[in-house]
Amino acid sequence: MIYLKEADVFASGVLKETKGSIEIKDPSKFKEKVVDDLVDTIILGKSDYMKRFCFWVAYNAGISCGVIPSSIQGLYEAFGKGEVSGFTVPAMNIRTLTFDLVRSVFKSAKKINAGAFIFEIAKSEIGYTDQRPVEYSSMIILAAIKEGYKGPVFIQGDHFQLKAKNYLQDKDKEVKQLKEVIQEAISANFYNIDIDSSTLVDLEKKSLDEQQKLNYEVCSLLTKYIRTIEPKGIVVSVGGEIGEVGGKNSTPDELHAFVKGYKKATGRIKGISKISIQTGTSHGGVVLPDGSIAKVSIDFDTLKKLSEIARKTYGMAGAVQHGASTLPNEAFHHFPQVACAEIHLATQFQNIVYDYLPLPLKEKIYAWLHTTCAAEKKPGLTDDQFIYKTRKTALGPFKKEIFSLPKDWRDKICLVLEKEFSFLFEQLNIKNTKALVDKYIKLVPVEKKKEDFLKEEKDLGELEGAD
Repeated sequence: MIYLKEADVFASGVLKETKGSIEIKDPSKFKEKVVDDLVDTIILGKSDYMKRFCFWVAYNAGISCGVIPSSIQGLYEAFGKGEVSGFTVPAMNIRTLTFDLVRSVFKSAKKINAGAFIFEIAKSEIGYTDQRPVEYSSMIILAAIKEGYKGPVFIQGDHFQLKAKNYLQDKDKEVKQLKEVIQEAISANFYNIDIDSSTLVDLEKKSLDEQQKLNYEVCSLLTKYIRTIEPKGIVVSVGGEIGEVGGKNSTPDELHAFVKGYKKATGRIKGISKISIQTGTSHGGVVLPDGSIAKVSIDFDTLKKLSEIARKTYGMAGAVQHGASTLPNEAFHHFPQVACAEIHLATQFQNIVYDYLPLPLKEKIYAWLHTTCAAEKKPGLTDDQFIYKTRKTALGPFKKEIFSLPKDWRDKICLVLEKEFSFLFEQLNIKNTKALVDKYIKLVPVEKKKEDFLKEEKDLGELEGAD
């Protein structure tokens, strides 16, 4: 592994700096000799300056190679107009080994000419996986370059969520901190943002409008904010949510109450392109005492009805399914059949990595969890349940150790996950969607200055939100 110095980047003659931008003189050598060194420096290097320098090189190299961070808005508007249908867009949260796993995604996508897929990270995941948005987007761009993938790349902020308790205590402070995260994400090429103010829904209120009022007002407020900071030429795709995942199933009347209130509050400003609902899932699944995951029964009728209302009545892409990672394999082909617009997948990818971790490292991580997360060991919780619920929090503290495992192990885990991605892509029917993406997505390479990357990152403190 090589940790670069600034002079090293240009010493090979593979690329050069021209007026604050990057010119790649030999793309094949750049992929072979420079990309991996950039990744190593970002993940393992000790110099914050060099990490930021590598972010700048990665972004500009991506633009030079035709890897363009984009909004999926155009495709979702085509869904709403009935011009495209028949597939469900997977949105994948990559919590660890991001560069390697994203490479596997691009490999799977290229095999079937797929283009309709999203990489995302939740607000809480940014914290516990130790991946700030600019690092996450840099890994995705470098992985695309490595695999020779070109065109729009969709990067999304998932569950950018308000905490109800904090909001009720000091709403201005809670909204301000979420605006800061949104601004950081958009600056880091996240042109798709899912606002989750569903935590503010109050089911004790009498009318549906009253129940959804804080939800749609805050979602509208944050949508307006996004429109003021999105880059010129890009309409950030914004998502809303009416039912917190893990709660009661959503209803058509709740969707109408939210959207009508949201539209009134938002006015003529471009609104949300999709709506997340609850249909019976929970984040990470329900863990049984032996550590296995309970079977989940999704209400596909609700998903179909609400997706149809969102699409036909309000011109959105449709409904979004969260918490789907741990569903049985036989469930996934149903999502395109019920016109689900987007499905969020995370925990299963993490589970596969843990399944293949070398035993000594796994035991080290689990011992750390028993010490560090001891307060979360509630009465009646088995060791298996405790480990399953908490092990995601070790991904940040052990990020460098996991990344530093031998290449043959990383190759092995990537092969397993490549098969997983290929299976999901087949079930969600995104084969040959690259042509649709190219048709409906306008490429807007955003010009960024070198100093935009070299400035110190603002410390936004501990991030909370959905798992």
